[in-house]
Amino acid sequence: MAASAISGGAGSPRRFQGLLLRIVSAVILAPLCVAAIWIGFPWVDLLAAVAAPIMTAEWIRLTAGRPVARVFAILYGLAAVVALLWLRHQPTFGRETVIWIMACVWATDIGAYFAGSLIGGAKLAPAISPNKTWAGLIGGMCCSTIVSAVCGLVFGIGDLVRLAVVGALIAVVSQAGDLLESAAKRRAGVKDSGHVIPGHGGLLDRIDGLIATLVAVALMRLIAGGGWPWT
Repeated sequence: MAASAISGGAGSPRRFQGLLLRIVSAVILAPLCVAAIWIGFPWVDLLAAVAAPIMTAEWIRLTAGRPVARVFAILYGLAAVVALLWLRHQPTFGRETVIWIMACVWATDIGAYFAGSLIGGAKLAPAISPNKTWAGLIGGMCCSTIVSAVCGLVFGIGDLVRLAVVGALIAVVSQAGDLLESAAKRRAGVKDSGHVIPGHGGLLDRIDGLIATLVAVALMRLIAGGGWPWT
């Protein structure tokens, strides 16, 4: 995600450039998204209906001239929309699961952003996203681990140790989704996937990690059955 675009080093005076605008956008949009997910039908369905065409348009822009990549990208984005609705409308722990996913992904972004900005160090994937660092990844994993366990405490369900471990894995999946979109942008020669969110660029810039995590968690629940990861 854009919020997890990690600065190159602790000494850079530009490392927090645009942070205020990002925060303002997040403060406005995040509560609306959380409220839609918390309430469920019909608001989460409306949220998905709004997001799907925007994501599709942005993937089409990023994959111009690459028809195979375009088909994969569109299906990948739509799979995340289906995963969101399927997980949220589950009769067991549907609301808790989606809120937990969002909390872990946001924690990953925040931890990665600040750890990468303040510590810097070795690059994570310089050929794809030169600003991301291993320190950022570790910071994101630590934050997601804590938040995942806290969600278990707040909801009063789930094994806290297992949730902590899964939280760390979610951070890795989220960052992988971030890198996937970064690679698409680099091939397309653009900085942002779009311009719909002030301070964040396009919708994909904001939810690239969430897309990957939704798909991964949905697949795991299909494989594990029940109310994974709570049971």
